[in-house]
Amino acid sequence: MGIPEKIKQIEEEIARTQVNKATERHLGLLKARKAKLMREQEEQALKASGKGNDDGYAVKKTGDATVVLIGLPSVGKSTILNQVTNAKSKVGAYDFTTLTVVPGLMEYRGAKIQVLDLPGIIAGAAQGKGLGKRVLSVARAADLILITLDVFQPGVKPILVKELREIGIRPDERPPNIVIEKTPTGGLSVIAQVPLTRIKKETVKDILAVYGVHNARVMIREDISDEQLIDVILGNRTYAPTFAVLNKIDMIDKESLRKVREGLDYYVLPIAAETGVNIDEFREQLYQKLAFIRIYMRPKGGETDYKAPLIARAGYTIGDVCDMLHKSLRVDFKYAQVWGKSVRFGGQKVGLNHRLQDEDVLTFVSK
Repeated sequence: MGIPEKIKQIEEEIARTQVNKATERHLGLLKARKAKLMREQEEQALKASGKGNDDGYAVKKTGDATVVLIGLPSVGKSTILNQVTNAKSKVGAYDFTTLTVVPGLMEYRGAKIQVLDLPGIIAGAAQGKGLGKRVLSVARAADLILITLDVFQPGVKPILVKELREIGIRPDERPPNIVIEKTPTGGLSVIAQVPLTRIKKETVKDILAVYGVHNARVMIREDISDEQLIDVILGNRTYAPTFAVLNKIDMIDKESLRKVREGLDYYVLPIAAETGVNIDEFREQLYQKLAFIRIYMRPKGGETDYKAPLIARAGYTIGDVCDMLHKSLRVDFKYAQVWGKSVRFGGQKVGLNHRLQDEDVLTFVSK
């Protein structure tokens, strides 16, 4: 029996197994075996083709963040790209107009945001239908996934999210707070710092055994599921927030639009890329979703440069800014002075672990 047949057999067993306390351990093992087989299948396919995951679709990241446009064919991704960036992506009222990745650069509030227009994907993309796998592989490197819907197919976000998940992307999730430290001997020790309601310690050990891990210390710092544990073991998952827009709203009346939005259980920003409706609001919400902060640099004894802010991410420390600018800054670092929201008074001396806030002014003082 080949790998595809084994995967199908496991999927059928999962489908017919009722979900309850008595079966959760069994289901966890089935999911672990399926994930392991799928990884083996992917490795075999890549080895046979001699190609990487991107298969010619890799794009060099540039700017302060990378956003990818994901959606079904002909929802207006290319029009959005052309409206907000310097790109000129081909636009047409038929499926698969875009057959390669088209990059553009959106400049907004001092930030340079790389926007990638990807070919439309269809259900089954993660299994290779259409241009699916190559398209989705580009999204793995994104800082934000822009899910593009149109008013005539507004409810397809779950389909797109499913395809992203099946290729190893975890939309709107963060990496589980689990540490697995392999040891030469001693068996498996599972320590949970919080009550576990979705997985038992015995299931954790069973799943680790599926992947040949028999000696390790496992520290679980949050309530996790069996799928999250498998993600950590595989180690090849990526995590990114999503932002959904509802395009072509100029093609229906306001009452119809209201009913469409009320029928969705997730937020969408209504826009009309062709005519520019809500495009300014789109830029602002995209910027906010990327959680940028602007840091204004002030040379010691000099004037603050308010024209060209350093674009960092929310939560960045002085040390993170050192790494952004030059590695030698950490070596020569004595202290920093900060003016702004993150300090109690202007010019306060801070260390490498100080967290900055939007529009802080920063001066480095070297040894």
